Amino acid sequence: MNSYYIINLLIYAAVDATACLGLNQQFGVAGITNFGFIIFQAAGGYTAAILALPSQSANGGFQTYIGGWNLPFPLPWIGAAVVGGLISLPFTFLVGRRLRGDFAAVGLLVTAVLLNLLVTNYRPLLNGDAGLSLIPQPLQGEYNPQSSGYQWTLTAVAIVVCALVYLFVRRITESPYGRSLRAMRDNDVVADSLGKNLLSLRTAMLVTGGAIAGLSGGILVSYITTWSPAAWGYAETVVLFAAVIIGGTGNHLGAILGAVLVPVGFEEVTRYIPTSNSLPPNLIPSLEWVAIGLLIVVFLWVRPQGILPERKRVIRAGAAASPPSAAAPSPPAPPAPVSAVPVPAASVSAGPVSVLRPADEPPVDREVVLEAVDVSREFGGVRAVDGVSFRVRHGTLTGLIGPNGAGKSTLLAMLAGTLPVSGGKIYYQGRDVTHLPAYRRARLGLVRTFQLASEFKRLTVMENLLTAVPDNRGDSFRGALAGRRYWRGDEAAAIARAEALLERFGLDGYANSYAGDLSGGQRRLVEIMRALMAEPRVLLLDEPMAGVHPNLARQIGNQLVALCAEGLTVLMVEHELAIMDEFCDPVVAMAEGAVLAEGTMAELRSRSEVVEAYLVG
Repeated sequence: MNSYYIINLLIYAAVDATACLGLNQQFGVAGITNFGFIIFQAAGGYTAAILALPSQSANGGFQTYIGGWNLPFPLPWIGAAVVGGLISLPFTFLVGRRLRGDFAAVGLLVTAVLLNLLVTNYRPLLNGDAGLSLIPQPLQGEYNPQSSGYQWTLTAVAIVVCALVYLFVRRITESPYGRSLRAMRDNDVVADSLGKNLLSLRTAMLVTGGAIAGLSGGILVSYITTWSPAAWGYAETVVLFAAVIIGGTGNHLGAILGAVLVPVGFEEVTRYIPTSNSLPPNLIPSLEWVAIGLLIVVFLWVRPQGILPERKRVIRAGAAASPPSAAAPSPPAPPAPVSAVPVPAASVSAGPVSVLRPADEPPVDREVVLEAVDVSREFGGVRAVDGVSFRVRHGTLTGLIGPNGAGKSTLLAMLAGTLPVSGGKIYYQGRDVTHLPAYRRARLGLVRTFQLASEFKRLTVMENLLTAVPDNRGDSFRGALAGRRYWRGDEAAAIARAEALLERFGLDGYANSYAGDLSGGQRRLVEIMRALMAEPRVLLLDEPMAGVHPNLARQIGNQLVALCAEGLTVLMVEHELAIMDEFCDPVVAMAEGAVLAEGTMAELRSRSEVVEAYLVG
């Protein structure tokens, strides 16, 4: 009896840990709040059952189900993983295209409830509320499933599968692709603007998590030899979420620890609560759910990072030793000494930063690289941008000014593809990109920053910069699975570029600090450096000097001028007119969603309509 009890605990721990690894990959790493996770586990369990069962006419034909192929082990488990991944594909259109964040979570929860009701009440397909029973265990015809040796072997196999799943998800998470997933988790709009295909990332993680969930369901059904829809209610997903949150969101070892503590340990402890005939029969199970809910609330309040928090990825200086010579720039001149102030203005070198995308051919002098033609944007019938037309020429630092509410940031978002246009056309390098998504514009070299600080808070400064690097071989699902040897050359070159940029801007001492812990000015610098790491041809800056010390703002302006001399084109929204006076030519003035005038700041000051709209006082 003791042996059976231990085996039971170990198999359930392995199954729950495997499921929690899949959920943690979706929720903790990629930021997908999948409240329908139990759907994939249930589908995997049902698949394993019908692949292992004989025809439904066997055993007196008392069960109704599709399939019944009586396939040998391990095909039922493989089928469970495949089906768990496949049925996740329709959900990508729910989560990836239409719904985001909390809306996607609610959509998945409602879907889980509806599917459970369908399975329970539609008997011809899944045998209804009765479920399935007499499911053959692995290699049942060759070995005695009742023997202790068989049970221990099955336990060992379940643990090995869990270990393999851990290595699998860890390989994904610790790659450049995993870094992109964590960036999407922290701020998906910014990740999109850096060239990350959010739909592709979410699809890959839904399929991966679904396959892992299906595999865990197949293992469980093979052990308990039954499948019942009542056991796969949406509340079971809450238990798995509790395990991930308590163990440590984003930490795969924490997910395993949470699985041992919550679904297994916590529920086992409740077995030892003394019962009495005077108590309602369902009181103890109900109190279990209350206690699990309280555990989630307490941990979210007291220790939201969990028992084992997500670890910091420290990238040591010199980690990029001997990168491919063609991919990394030559070392910059040593920066000025860093003083004790949070953002040392004097540490920004006056020299140019070699981070630009190599031009395919010599550009035509002052050619138009970005053009808006009668662009407009409506919000509920209100026109925030009303028929704007202007051009940005190659190698210029063009300013965009206007009073609050003039539509400057909205226009910048439409140029970058973050917001769709209501009317008009946008041309980039002579190509109509009006309906091109933001990530594809970023890959073409049209990169933006944001009005509010938009660093990836839970990534280090170095990781923020590396996230923006294009064409890293490890920044794909296939590349992540290929392993470090496949992508370490690209990674080393990217680290060398990031280290050079950090030195130029005087933030090399903060390379392994969390970006969310920096001051406001430092976060602005991180955002600008990250945009430069994306190798832009045209850089759209939304108030980059906001919250930055005036001396540092001037140094940043000098850097932008030097970059424009190298071939970069910059369109910058800024309220500080002294910055526009010193660095920008030409300057476009907007008011009430329309362009008022264009020229130098001296010329704009001579225009009465501009003075009335913006420059008075």
